[in-house]
Amino acid sequence: MSIRYDQKARTYTLMTKNSAYQMKVTGFDYLLHLYYGERIPDTDLSYLLCPTDRGFSPNPNEAGNDRTFSLDVLPQEFSSDGSCDYRLSSIEVKNGDGSFAFVGKVRKHRIYRGKNKLEGLPCLRALEDDTVDSLDIWLTDAVTGLTVILSYSVFEEKDIITRSARVVNEGEDTVYLNRIMSMTIDFLDSDYDFIHLDGRHTMEREVTRAPLSYGIQTIGSFRGASSHQHNPFAILCDHTATEDYGRCYGFSFVYSGNFVCKAEKDQYDQTRVIMGIHPKHFSYQLKAGESFTAPEVVMAYSGQGLTRLSHLYHRIYRENLCQSPFVRKARPVVINSWEAAYFDFDDEKLLHIAREAVDMGVDTFVLDDGWFGSRDSDCSALGDWIVNPQKLKSGLEGLSQRIHELGLNFGLWIEPEMVSENSSLYRAHPDWCLQIPRRPAARGRYQLVLDLSRQDVCDYIVQSINEILDRTRIEYVKWDMNRFITDAWSAIAEKEKQGEIYHRYVLGLYHIMDRIILTHPDILFCGCSGGGGRFDPGMLYYQPEIWCSDNTDAVCRLKIQYGTSFAYPCSCVEAHVSVCPNHQTGRITPLETRGVVAMGGILGYELDSTQLSDGEKKLCRRQIESYKRWYGLIADGDYYRLTDPYRFGEYVAWQHVSQDKTRALLSLVVTEKESNNAQRYVRARGLDAKRFYHVSGFPEVFSGQLLMSAGLPVPGSLLQYEAIQYEIWSADTEKEEAPSGCATMP
Repeated sequence: MSIRYDQKARTYTLMTKNSAYQMKVTGFDYLLHLYYGERIPDTDLSYLLCPTDRGFSPNPNEAGNDRTFSLDVLPQEFSSDGSCDYRLSSIEVKNGDGSFAFVGKVRKHRIYRGKNKLEGLPCLRALEDDTVDSLDIWLTDAVTGLTVILSYSVFEEKDIITRSARVVNEGEDTVYLNRIMSMTIDFLDSDYDFIHLDGRHTMEREVTRAPLSYGIQTIGSFRGASSHQHNPFAILCDHTATEDYGRCYGFSFVYSGNFVCKAEKDQYDQTRVIMGIHPKHFSYQLKAGESFTAPEVVMAYSGQGLTRLSHLYHRIYRENLCQSPFVRKARPVVINSWEAAYFDFDDEKLLHIAREAVDMGVDTFVLDDGWFGSRDSDCSALGDWIVNPQKLKSGLEGLSQRIHELGLNFGLWIEPEMVSENSSLYRAHPDWCLQIPRRPAARGRYQLVLDLSRQDVCDYIVQSINEILDRTRIEYVKWDMNRFITDAWSAIAEKEKQGEIYHRYVLGLYHIMDRIILTHPDILFCGCSGGGGRFDPGMLYYQPEIWCSDNTDAVCRLKIQYGTSFAYPCSCVEAHVSVCPNHQTGRITPLETRGVVAMGGILGYELDSTQLSDGEKKLCRRQIESYKRWYGLIADGDYYRLTDPYRFGEYVAWQHVSQDKTRALLSLVVTEKESNNAQRYVRARGLDAKRFYHVSGFPEVFSGQLLMSAGLPVPGSLLQYEAIQYEIWSADTEKEEAPSGCATMP
């Protein structure tokens, strides 16, 4: 098995194909962390512990006169609270006597074959051909009876280790869980950079990298969702780590609500990283016999740089996360009505857009916001999931039928988690939204948030949405969420349980998605939250793709999609070609460039097809034909970042390479252009150095080594914001005939 317990040394060793993870039970039954990194043949790394008498670092009572044993210094696997450790704690619990102490000691363990499951929460699953072993370790406080069960699962061939925790109140008193981290890991050194993905609405997942400094560095969200501002993903890496070199540790949180990730460099140059539910406004009541399950953290280690780390996450999230059958199918090319019509439309206008889109070669027409209730703006009608007959005279069923008669599939936008004050639902059930009594409600986009901690609210949403999906022929649903949570108070929860509302909201959301998304496997669901405000693995468990950002500007998308690629595969990134001047930035970019950038993910269109010229529609058709021919390469191939847009400004380049290294697609966009500028070259990556390749536009045959070492010249004729794509295929394989214009010739 990939998990071993050495009874004599009292060590647990977890082994993946290329990494090792070890922890040790001390003589006092504390669980210490020893190692995480490159796979090693050694079986006992206890020698790494160097007990030292450290002044002002107290010692647990059972250590007696041994002043060298202090939890304030030793590397721990799950740090106790109130037990001599002043660093970041894994848990904070208020006991029945008012104390906050939790001193967890190893009571027992269990090693078993297969992947553990988390109650009510998304998590990775094992496939039939995966080798997965799991380990549970019980840490019990002997005084209170509170127990934390640490769970680990090892995906051996995929170099992935998952961690989660379950808290069980085995005592007699009611306790309050005020903090619970899903993962704590201690490193014996601190020469690392901390990389995370921050941003804002319309500029999500920008890359920030900085060296660790003394103290605590924190990212997180307490907005009720994973947020535009910080993604629940972080990397710890060597200062010298590059795309191809250096140690890199990744931490990804499979959760869609409040989260926190902290990295602490302590007084002795050690590093502690924790990740879990954000403790702000979190207090979970546990009566005797009750339990709490914390979400899962997916950990990955690469000794070969950042690209290798990204590939580990891309593979595990493509294959072992999403429940939808569409994760293994080619996705349709959609055209969405939002930027084409906003709220101003009727049947005929929509059909006109759809009819013209047929000539573009799209597969699916998606009706966005504005089709229900009195929804003529974003000020009303959310929650009233009844068709507006003034706009859709033949109803959804009639519109869907006419769309299908054109040869297109039909898609629909919904935002089931929200309610407008100007709505029949709110007037009938004002207590169904989150709102603190005696305080005026805060609004976001003129809407309030429904209380998904309530079963009756969840039932209403499930019934309303399923009724629409069951009576209408729909192949695609865009599930939106356009404001974050404030006023987190439930009208039916006891006052002692109000600290549970943020988490219970997320559990309610997952419950709703279980009953809507998982019961409609023939519908492709796309996630959205003002674009990328809930772009996380928890959502990808249900939805195989997420609208990457409300910002459709092709140049801005270069950075957004670059940052997204560190954790998430291209197969989950929905990217659309929109009109120019762009509605968010006013920038004008060539239609060809917009298509090249959108092919960095799941290609779609966000524009009014009736305003396109015949030439533009023909170009869109060529883009779609090329994209469909390259789909397997884009969705399932290895992705390489060829340039860093934060350090090199002249062009941005990326590459998709097939798993067998016989095909590749290299894309490049000129971002800064100067007169009489220097000749530049773009170097390929991921090819077979010993294989020879054809490159579109070149009569020569090149070795993979040459393409990766010397590269290809960037045509000096390219103007600012123009793009080029090179198709690369092995000289010993047949290249499919390419549609005219699919690759720009140098």
